[in-house]
Amino acid sequence: MAGIIAALLTGIYVSRRQLQPSRWESLIDPALQSVLIERTTPRYSRVLGVCIAFALSLACAALAGPTWQRLPQQLQQRADALVIVLDLSLSMYTQDVPPSRLVRARHAITDVLRSRREGFTGLVAYAGDAHAVAPLTDDVGTIENLLAALAPDMMPILGSNTALAIGIARELFVNAGMHQGRILLVTDAIDDAAAITEFASRDFPISILGIGTAEGAGIPLDFLDQAGRLLTDRGGNTIVARLDEPRLADVARNCFGKYATATPTQDDVTALLNVPLPKPDEERDVDRQFDLWADVGYWLLVPLLPLALLNFRRGAVTLLLCALLPPPAHAGWWDDLWRRSDQQGVLALRDGEPDRAAVLFADPQWQGVARYRAGDYGGADQRFAANPSAAGHYNRGNALARQGRLEEAIAAYDDALGLTPDDADAKFNKQLLEQLLEEQQQASGDDDQASQDNQSESQSDASRSQQSEANPDSQSQDNDQGDPAQQRPTGEDQPADKAQPQPGEDESEQTLAEREEPRDEARDALEQWMRRVPDDPAGLLRRKFLFETNQRRRAGEGPSRDEERIW
Repeated sequence: MAGIIAALLTGIYVSRRQLQPSRWESLIDPALQSVLIERTTPRYSRVLGVCIAFALSLACAALAGPTWQRLPQQLQQRADALVIVLDLSLSMYTQDVPPSRLVRARHAITDVLRSRREGFTGLVAYAGDAHAVAPLTDDVGTIENLLAALAPDMMPILGSNTALAIGIARELFVNAGMHQGRILLVTDAIDDAAAITEFASRDFPISILGIGTAEGAGIPLDFLDQAGRLLTDRGGNTIVARLDEPRLADVARNCFGKYATATPTQDDVTALLNVPLPKPDEERDVDRQFDLWADVGYWLLVPLLPLALLNFRRGAVTLLLCALLPPPAHAGWWDDLWRRSDQQGVLALRDGEPDRAAVLFADPQWQGVARYRAGDYGGADQRFAANPSAAGHYNRGNALARQGRLEEAIAAYDDALGLTPDDADAKFNKQLLEQLLEEQQQASGDDDQASQDNQSESQSDASRSQQSEANPDSQSQDNDQGDPAQQRPTGEDQPADKAQPQPGEDESEQTLAEREEPRDEARDALEQWMRRVPDDPAGLLRRKFLFETNQRRRAGEGPSRDEERIW
C-alpha cells in the first residue's frame, strides 16, 4: 500500500514539474524561445502523470505477489535413517521396572518415534528368530500402531538371537539405498557379544537402550495362563533376569554407539539418537507433496507492455497488435501451457477421475494404475504387462486376480518373486490365491459329483415310472405302502389339503432355482479374498513371523527350536 501511495505522489510531482518553466528560458532570448523550446501543454502533463502513477502502481502490486491458486510441490526431507531393534524374549515380561520391561520398552520407543520430526525409521523384532516389522519409512504413526501389538508370546521361536536381528537391520538399510544410518537396540541382555561386534561400523553405529535393573526379577508365566508362577530352569530353580549394564555398555562402545539405561524421561533417548555419522545426511524425495501459493503477479506486468512500446514510437502499434493476437485454440491448451500431460494425469487421479487420467498419462505404468482404479482391470493388465520389473509383475497379478484369472495371477506373482524373492506382499497374495484355487477345484468336484448323483436319480425315477406304467396295481400298492410320513388318514373330518406343499417340496424347488441361477465364481473368489484380509495387527504379525520362520527352515537358514536358553 505504501508503494502505491508513493506511485501516486510521483505522478503528481511529474505533472507539476512538466508545467514549471524550463531553465533554458533564462538563457535563451525570448524572441527565440518559441522556436527552440517545446512547451508542455497542461493536458499532456496530466496524461503523463497518470500514466506514470498507473505504471508504478501496477509494478508495486506485481511485486507484492498476488495469488489465488495452490500448486503441489514435491516434499524433501533429511535422510536421517534409524532402525529400532526390539528384544521380545521372555525376559521382557520381567516386572523389576513397573509395570514390566516390555511396557517400558514400548514407552521408550514411542518417545523415539514422536521425536522423529523428519527422516526414515524402521522396526525389527527378535527372539529366537528375527523379523522386520516395518521397513524404513517416514510414517512413524504406522510403526507406533504396530508397536502396541508386539509381545514375546507371538514369536515362533523362543530365545534371544540378537546377531540375526542386527543383520536384518543392516539389510533394511541396504534395501532402502541408505549408505549410513543409526541402529538403536532395545534389550536387557546380549548372549553373544562377539557376534554383535562383527557388525561394528562407523557408518552404522549401534546404540543400546537397557531395560531393567541390575537386581532383576523372575519371569512370570501369566501369558501361559499360569498366574503366580515363574519360569524355572531344568533343575527347578527360578530364573532371575538381570540387566548387565557393563556388558551392554562395552558392546555399544565397540560398535561406535552409546549406551543408556531407560528412565521415565527422554534424556536417555535423546543422547542415543545424537551419535555422529561420518557424512552429513542427504536430502531425499518422499511420497508426499505440499501446496505452494502460485505467484501470479507477473500478469499485472502485461498492461505495462503498451506503455513500454510507446518508447519506441515507430512500429509500436504493429508490435502491440501482434502481442494481443490470441493463440490457436485447441482442447486443453490452457492446461498445456502450465503442466505436462503426466502432471495433469496425476491431478486428475487425485481428484477422483481415473478415466480422464488414463487418457492423459503417456507412461504405460501410470496408465495401468489409472485403469486399475477405474475398474478396467483388463486394460490395467495390458499396461502392467509392458513392465518386466518386479513391480510390474506384482501389479499385473493384482489386476488378473481382480478379473478372477487366478492361475495367471499366481504365475505373475511367481515372476515377481523370481526378481525379488523377499517380497512379502507377493508371497502372501500368491499363497492366498493358491488356497482359493484349491477350494474352487474342490467345490467344482463336489458340483460334478452332485450332478452325477442327480442324473442317476433321474434315471432311477424314469425306470420306476416305466415299471409303474406296465403294472398299475403295483403302482397303487407302492403308493399305499410308501413313506409313512406321507400317508394321511381318510375321512370327512380329515380332507386332503392339496394347497399345502408336500414335505421336501420347497427344498427341491429352492435347490432347482439355485442350480439354474448362474454363479459368478470370480466374484465369489474375490469377495472371499477380501474377507480374508486380516484387520488385527497382532494376528497379522504373528502369521507373518511364522511364515518367515518356516521359509528360513526350508532353506536351511532358520534357527533351531532346541535352544539352551529360551529367555
